[in-house]
Amino acid sequence: MEQQYSQKFGIYLNIKELKVARINSPHWIPSAPDWVFLTPEVNTTLLNIRQLAREQKLVSKPDKLVWS
Repeated sequence: MEQQYSQKFGIYLNIKELKVARINSPHWIPSAPDWVFLTPEVNTTLLNIRQLAREQKLVSKPDKLVWS
């Protein structure tokens, strides 16, 4: 069961609110469609997150993304 949750750990992006969240605990796993799983790397920087969002064309203004 623990492995089931750890596969969902990572960085999630809320496209509507332009917020990102670092999830490394099973207490709250964001759900679609509001949240999109971006990367399993929980220690990535906001700069890298913005680059991923740009590359995946998830938001039109990735520089507006902030931590939730």
